[in-house]
Amino acid sequence: MSDNEPDNMSDPSSADLVIDANLDPGGLIRESYRIEGLGLAEARSIFLDWAIKLDAKLDPSIAIRRLLAVYGGRGMADHPMTLVLTDGLGKLRGPQGRRGGSRARRGS
Repeated sequence: MSDNEPDNMSDPSSADLVIDANLDPGGLIRESYRIEGLGLAEARSIFLDWAIKLDAKLDPSIAIRRLLAVYGGRGMADHPMTLVLTDGLGKLRGPQGRRGGSRARRGS
């Protein structure tokens, strides 16, 4: 690689990074990583827009895992969007533990 060529592996905001358009409709997640000074509130808003635009046939947890594999592994573990994606993945798993009410008692 010459000195004039971009080093895509060390630059997480690289324009050459290609993500399946189904995983990132409109490039919302990609662009969020390019915004300097992005805060958690803005990242959450972008995540919500992304989730609304995501194809209903695509499992959101799979899309989030793939996005995290691309961006989270590029030195962006502390980026607000990485934190929001990770948080979103945890929330998709649903409640853990015992269920209350009559449903819990029926199993006994």
